[in-house]
Amino acid sequence: MSNIISTRRRRLILGLGAGAGSLLLAGCDQLSNLPQTRRVLSSEQWLTRAVQDTLVSRDALAPEFPRADIAPVFRANGTTDPDNPKYQAMARDGFRDWQLRVDGLVENPKSFSLQEIRSMPAQTQITRQDCVEGWSCIGQWTGPLLRDVLARVIPKPSARYVMFFCADPMDDGRDYYYESIDMRTAVHPQTLLAYALNGEALPIAYGAPVRLRLGLQLGYKMAKYVMHIQLVSSYRPFGRGHGGYWEDQGYTWYAGI
Repeated sequence: MSNIISTRRRRLILGLGAGAGSLLLAGCDQLSNLPQTRRVLSSEQWLTRAVQDTLVSRDALAPEFPRADIAPVFRANGTTDPDNPKYQAMARDGFRDWQLRVDGLVENPKSFSLQEIRSMPAQTQITRQDCVEGWSCIGQWTGPLLRDVLARVIPKPSARYVMFFCADPMDDGRDYYYESIDMRTAVHPQTLLAYALNGEALPIAYGAPVRLRLGLQLGYKMAKYVMHIQLVSSYRPFGRGHGGYWEDQGYTWYAGI
């Protein structure tokens, strides 16, 4: 029954975003830059978020599943092998030189090695990923809670959003994937920086060495190949000002399921 309710809720949320989605499917970059189109997209994003908050508490927990429900093959979403020479060199070396920079509106900006991330207290959860394309997949994810990572850099009171900047180039290298979540989502007890999938080191196709995992939002919000985390007061100065690569194309910022 809970799966049926979740599916209906997802269809309602996606239905409210249909206008923005149709703009994306049409590929109308010039149309999406028109002021009147931006006003429609912006108002629709906040409408979707308001309806989502009415349907389900954003502090609720996503369902967790038994090991028997883990998909034999977990489907990869988005980029599966970033066309980025610097990233590819790090991957060939087992990410020994990879560093995760966490800065912005923090008291103690810091860079973490992969070993430091793996040495932090970790949580393992078996949760379902829901894709905007309509498919779902259950997998086991392991990594530290994002809130524990942020605690080490001490966010300032003015920090409202967490930006994720990634290694995968988009649009023939003109842009790189990025995403954002608010601090409320960042401290949720199921928000992870995952470094393992199904008990193994995170494969490249799934976002190695570290990716964002959220319990209550669609897959495009879960940034892969994370290289830099920045705490900010607003996501408007980044990209086209909508808080993420796909949001800049017309998707909603809060992608609740």
